Amino acid sequence: MADSRTGARSVNSTVALVFGAVYTLVGLAGFLVSETFAGTDDNTLLGFEVNHLHNIVHLLIGLALIGASRRTETARRLNLLIGGTYLVLGVIGWFIQDTAVNIVALNEADHLLHLASGAVLVGVALGTDKHTRTRV
Repeated sequence: MADSRTGARSVNSTVALVFGAVYTLVGLAGFLVSETFAGTDDNTLLGFEVNHLHNIVHLLIGLALIGASRRTETARRLNLLIGGTYLVLGVIGWFIQDTAVNIVALNEADHLLHLASGAVLVGVALGTDKHTRTRV
């Protein structure tokens, strides 16, 4: 949403909208190449393993970020939540990659992308739009 003082979109809102659009498009594109609901079957999209469950997760995250982008504080909180989750998943992913727990077909490319996405989302959430934060 535009800042009422400047008319500009906040950094958190912009990042949430951009990441949301990308994750939504990736989720949709994944359905074009994936054949299974869960698990790994070497279905890849630009080097990333995908399955229907992985695509659904991307769609939900993307749509949530797009929805949150309408308000700066909501975008900031969701950027922090999703970014933190991605950082944890980026680390845990290496430990579950070759196990039965890996139902969303994570591979090394996913782990690196999750770490990078998480770092950007958390960094933006914590480092920008400080004037909009409300005290608890």
